[in-house]
Amino acid sequence: MSRRVVVALLGPVTWTPPGIEPARWRTALAEDVVDLLATLNEVETAVAVTAQDRWLADAVVWPGTPVYEVPEPTPNAVFAALDGPAAVYDQVAVVVADAPDVPGLTLGKLLRPLTTRPVAVAPAEGGGTGLLGVAARLPVPAWLPALDLDRTGPAEVRRAAPSPGDVAVTAGWHRMRGPADLAALDPAVEGWEATRALLSGRPA
Repeated sequence: MSRRVVVALLGPVTWTPPGIEPARWRTALAEDVVDLLATLNEVETAVAVTAQDRWLADAVVWPGTPVYEVPEPTPNAVFAALDGPAAVYDQVAVVVADAPDVPGLTLGKLLRPLTTRPVAVAPAEGGGTGLLGVAARLPVPAWLPALDLDRTGPAEVRRAAPSPGDVAVTAGWHRMRGPADLAALDPAVEGWEATRALLSGRPA
């Protein structure tokens, strides 16, 4: 059986709701995503962060969760940290930390195509471009382009592949990058407790 890991990349957050301190908002989002990863079955979980943001990882990880320090907050840097002769994983998924209510099933679908495809991407829904996450078999294909989760789209990754069919496009989800995304949060959906508490004015 393939050994798989889902890594929450605690990169910069591009937007904060008015009246909320940016660091508290970023922490709440990351906490909810990390808590979700802890519920996933048949995969291992980890966090990746730059050295200057190690404080954020320390604030949200569960005991024993691996934390990878990367030189830049990109999927390529995460893949490089987990690839190589000493690699312990066969498949790696890197997901954003600003989608607090993303369903676990959506993240599971990101890994599923790797049985037949070398790369899979999940688009960010709503306004703007970017990705919810990207997954790859190790070793990572040499043709994989530099990925920016805020700007790279599925079409760009497919264009870089030898064949468009080498890149599976899976279900997407909204990220918290503007007022419209905030409005998409469903209070009836379980989870995203830290974000919910912060938005309601309760102590996070």
